[in-house]
Amino acid sequence: MSFSGKYQLQSQENFEPFMKAMGLSEDLIQKGKDVKEVSEIVQNGKHFKFTITAGPRVMQNEFTLGEESEMETIAGEKIKAVINMEGNNKLVTTFKNVKSVTELNGDTLTSTLTLGDIVFKRISKRI
Repeated sequence: MSFSGKYQLQSQENFEPFMKAMGLSEDLIQKGKDVKEVSEIVQNGKHFKFTITAGPRVMQNEFTLGEESEMETIAGEKIKAVINMEGNNKLVTTFKNVKSVTELNGDTLTSTLTLGDIVFKRISKRI
C-alpha cells in the first residue's frame, strides 16, 4: 500500500496536554491548536519524504525504512530515529519516550503519539 498523497487534518485529540508534555510554550500551543495542517507524503519503495505545512511553518522529514535518520519533532527538536513498517500500512518509531504510529486505511491517515499516559491522536483525510 502506498502512502503517497496529500492529507488534511480533520480532527485531533489531546493536542494541548501532549504539546505541554513535549515542552511547547502555551503561546505556541494556542497558535497551533486550530491549524488544519496538510501533510504530503512521497513514498518511493522504502524511502519516504514527509512535508507538513501548518500555517506558515513547513517541516520536512526524509527517511528510509529500517535506517537511522535525523528528523525534526513537532517541537522543532532534531532527533535520530529508526522508522519501521508493520504490515503494509503502519509506520512505527520511538523517540525520546514517544511512541509514534502512523497508519493508513484507505484515504484515512491516523497518527497516534503516546508519551507516558498521554495519547495524542490525529486523523487526516486524503485530499
